Amino acid sequence: MLDTAQLDNIHQKLQQLIKQHQLLQKENVQLKKELEKSVATVQKKSEEIISLQQKMDAIKLNAGTLYPDDKMALQKRIDGYLKEIDHCISLIKAE
Repeated sequence: MLDTAQLDNIHQKLQQLIKQHQLLQKENVQLKKELEKSVATVQKKSEEIISLQQKMDAIKLNAGTLYPDDKMALQKRIDGYLKEIDHCISLIKAE
């Protein structure tokens, strides 16, 4: 059987494990919050980049300074937008 000293030792180790577990849980919550904030920041920055690219394309288009490669890239993006719009319209019609 276990004597009192061994039980005290087990109890102390158990208390240490509980404290360590609590600290890890707090750290996990904090890291999840930081991750959510970082994801939101990345999403916002991505939206800003897309908006700026669209503005830049509009300026180049109006100025007539698009190179052939730029025209093709712009056409591909416009085609992508049109596909998304068509998809949305088909989803609305399906309802």
